[in-house]
Amino acid sequence: MFGLTNHRCTLVVIIAAALPAGFSGCGERPRDEVTPATPVGDRAFEPHEHLPGMHGGNIVSVGRHEYHAEFVLEAGGAIRVYTLGEDETRVQEVAEQELLAYVRPEGDRQSVLVVLEPQPQPGDPEGMTSQFVGTLPEGFESGGLEITIPNLRIAGSRFRLGFSSLAHGPEMPAGVADEEARELYLTPGGLYTTADIEANGSMTAAEKYRGFRAKHDFNPQPGDAICPITRTKGNPECTWVVGGEVYEFCCPPCIDEFVVMAKKNPEAIEPPEAYVQQ
Repeated sequence: MFGLTNHRCTLVVIIAAALPAGFSGCGERPRDEVTPATPVGDRAFEPHEHLPGMHGGNIVSVGRHEYHAEFVLEAGGAIRVYTLGEDETRVQEVAEQELLAYVRPEGDRQSVLVVLEPQPQPGDPEGMTSQFVGTLPEGFESGGLEITIPNLRIAGSRFRLGFSSLAHGPEMPAGVADEEARELYLTPGGLYTTADIEANGSMTAAEKYRGFRAKHDFNPQPGDAICPITRTKGNPECTWVVGGEVYEFCCPPCIDEFVVMAKKNPEAIEPPEAYVQQ
């Protein structure tokens, strides 16, 4: 229905109605306003990699690569959307307008409405803006979110934007099987010692953190502890002792991977103070 291409994106902005399966999280014109493209060869339809956003967010294409947008989800629940040109390193001013964003947790069928207000940046002409800002409802600050902005006007055309907060975050490792986990956690090796096993309660991470609900924060702030595996924000309620040091992780499967590393490749392990967002 949407005819989206295979872009790498950061967030998914979702329309109030359920989106069809296979929604890839990229921008396009609303169907009633699509105008035929005049591609040069197949260039107008080719998927392509995007540069990291200047503000630490992820970039999605708008239309058939005519424009781009950078989506930033900040600690505290602020959403920022920056409008960019065909060259994603260039700012694209658009007419000041109010954007409606429909936000829902991944897997949830209900969405909530968030209003994004224009907040012109220095250098934006009067009546124009290149930044929109809104605030997520309480409880939506972390975890997987799908977000849809169904109507963004640029130069007389209307576009949809789609983002998913987990679409291109770090891939989370899978946990190990129970028998393998007990072998991993209850036998010393490399940097992982008998004293570490005792300090961790002589159990596996899955046993210690049974029922633990991970809240992956892909936007750690300077000074925050970060997970050594995914580089997302560490959780002080999800720690493990390795080499006599306490490390913070985002979820138990990351502890699995870190202990494997400590036993098989101990020289790759750095002290906890090295795993801090700069």
